[in-house]
Amino acid sequence: MQIGTLGCLGLSLPRLFEAESARAARSHDVDSAGNVKSCIVLFYYGGPSHLDTWDMKPDAAAEVRGEFRPIATRVSGVRVCEHLPHSARVMDKLAVIRSFHHQMGNHNSAAVEALCGRTPLKGDLELLADDPNSFPCYGSALSYLTPGSRDVPIHVALPHVMHNVVVLPGQNAGFLGAAHNPFQVTRDPNEPDFRVGELALPGDVSAARLDDRQSLLSGLDAQTRQAERLAEKGSMTVHQEKAFDLLRSEKVRRAFDLSRESDVLRERYGRNTLGQSLLLARRLVEAGVRLVNVNDKIINGQLANWDSHENNFGRLKNDLLPPADRGFSALIEDLDARGLLASTLVVALAEFGRSPKINKSAGRDHWPGCYSIVLAGGGVKGGVVHGSSDRIGAYPDADPVTPADLAATLFWRFGLDPATEVQDLTGKPYRLTDGEPLRQLFSQS
Repeated sequence: MQIGTLGCLGLSLPRLFEAESARAARSHDVDSAGNVKSCIVLFYYGGPSHLDTWDMKPDAAAEVRGEFRPIATRVSGVRVCEHLPHSARVMDKLAVIRSFHHQMGNHNSAAVEALCGRTPLKGDLELLADDPNSFPCYGSALSYLTPGSRDVPIHVALPHVMHNVVVLPGQNAGFLGAAHNPFQVTRDPNEPDFRVGELALPGDVSAARLDDRQSLLSGLDAQTRQAERLAEKGSMTVHQEKAFDLLRSEKVRRAFDLSRESDVLRERYGRNTLGQSLLLARRLVEAGVRLVNVNDKIINGQLANWDSHENNFGRLKNDLLPPADRGFSALIEDLDARGLLASTLVVALAEFGRSPKINKSAGRDHWPGCYSIVLAGGGVKGGVVHGSSDRIGAYPDADPVTPADLAATLFWRFGLDPATEVQDLTGKPYRLTDGEPLRQLFSQS
């Protein structure tokens, strides 16, 4: 394998292990009792309509309530969209927050709010792009601040990098440095021949040959010539040795091998990109990965994601909601059946919701003023609805929640103090988040 190519895919192995060593030296020990071990962040790129999913307004005027009907769930008094029947059956394990809000109305700037818990310093720009001093995403902050197993990545993103003309911001480590970028999967787990090329050995390199450091290093590209010189001198660093260990890790290879799952379970998740990505996320947290980002939809253009400015109801009913409902509910049930739900926090969110009034194209437009997100696992009290929107779903009516509060909740559940400070590239200090944990949503508060 050409290790030099890994950096552009989000992971430079020697740098990753060197960063882990430095982090372990500076991080304080926390009592792991009650803290989650993993988190899965499911991101619906484009922004699903909260009014047509988790926060329906059946008594509002037709131009607000839309075409869908609410249905009962497993929790008395809690109703959701008729096109979420599988999710309705696991409502007793979910906490729906109906008062999530911020002020960024463009996809790229809103993504920073959702994926970093921060308001971008450059303001509400549609083509906002990351730079080296951007805010880090959740997984990168965890990589920086928490010790982890050295034989699995701390943070994995899949099945692709999200784009909106430019790479969508909020997906990497920003000012924390590239060593804390996610291990980025770039292939569709639903492909029949899915494999993670970053972990696959070339056909002429066996595991035995991998053990022969000199033989392997002799075939690497110019970016690894320094490693070759070190190996020749017998002075290969511990961090470089750990990089080889990850490449050789049977634990990692097994985690990415979806063929080990039964056809029945794979069908339950859904034989599509999202369903198989969620199944892979479960395998990764089972192997010890701290945070997995599952990105649903990537391609520019309103017909390729949740950005339903046109034909909102047809697209939700026929294309978007069925696989999302099936895959999400399967993930919750599967984690629960395996005893992993209590130690795995699941967060399902988007960069914003959709406008209360239906537009002239039978669509709904961007709306960050109030929308819904869903939490499960990690000690969440199931069957809970937190906060409320006003009568048309435009703004919070009670118990407003911000992305900063979500960030504080996530870090708190990992045993981190949200007030912990990190510094950007100029030395300016930032708290992990300026929000407050939603302790009331959890059994252990």
